[in-house]
Amino acid sequence: MLAEQDVTRRSCWVKKISSLSGDFGVDAGRVEQELAAEIQQNGLSSLLSHLRLCGVIPEGYAHDSSEEKLYSKYTDAVIHEAFAAMGLTSLVLKERADAADVECVCDNYSFVADAKAFRLSRTAKNQKDFKIQALDGWKRGKPFAMVVCPVYQLPARASQIYQQAAARSVCISTYTHLAVLVRHAESAGKISTVSLLHNIFQAVEAMNPSQDAGAYWQTLNRTLLGTDDRLAAIWREEKIAALESIRIAQEEALAFLAAERERIMRLSHEEAIHEVLRQRKIENRIRAVKSVADNGLLEAV
Repeated sequence: MLAEQDVTRRSCWVKKISSLSGDFGVDAGRVEQELAAEIQQNGLSSLLSHLRLCGVIPEGYAHDSSEEKLYSKYTDAVIHEAFAAMGLTSLVLKERADAADVECVCDNYSFVADAKAFRLSRTAKNQKDFKIQALDGWKRGKPFAMVVCPVYQLPARASQIYQQAAARSVCISTYTHLAVLVRHAESAGKISTVSLLHNIFQAVEAMNPSQDAGAYWQTLNRTLLGTDDRLAAIWREEKIAALESIRIAQEEALAFLAAERERIMRLSHEEAIHEVLRQRKIENRIRAVKSVADNGLLEAV
């Protein structure tokens, strides 16, 4: 399913997102526009490539860096393009905090959505990482919400996120499910796909709240696959693509980490000390400590 050109495209976008101008708003707009232009030019294959590979934050991006934040906007743009391809009117919101990232409407329903991505090296994820409760609050009167995650980073047994999802009518979905729906829109038509997505939202809403991952995904997957016999073949192909995407992401991450280990091993003593100081942000912390001063509040008498 995934070819060398998909790996090349991924590498190009990882570099593209690293090309920062210093203005986050400008960079986010550029990423959104360039992604739309690429999909417009190359069609469905380009969108599917992004959906299959975008769920992993590159190991080369520093934690909480501008690149990492811009990558988050890139994943928002990817799911926006996916929803548009299904036949929904979709918009990437520009608000920076306390709001969902994507808003979608159609004739019969509307929802907000958020895209999640994680590093492969991040082992411990908690329920707050998935923002179920936050998305419920960000509906702003809309009946539904969706969080889109890489399937292999979701809890596989029991988790409070599934209980919260059913209780708050927030659909936990994956990039794999979106890829299936996008392909279904091409084969069966957008009207059918918009209706199918509505059925999925309603199935989540009707669930008995439970922490059981198996019960949640069984309901979601049966709702998806029970609508159209053509979906079974697409589902099988996208499951294979999901496995391939893990391998590609692992190879990318391991190549970076091996190169980083070699770079560190080649450092001189002085360079190693400087590296440790930089990583611990010692100078920044010293400046912060020195900046603390009397703020004059005790003089207000």
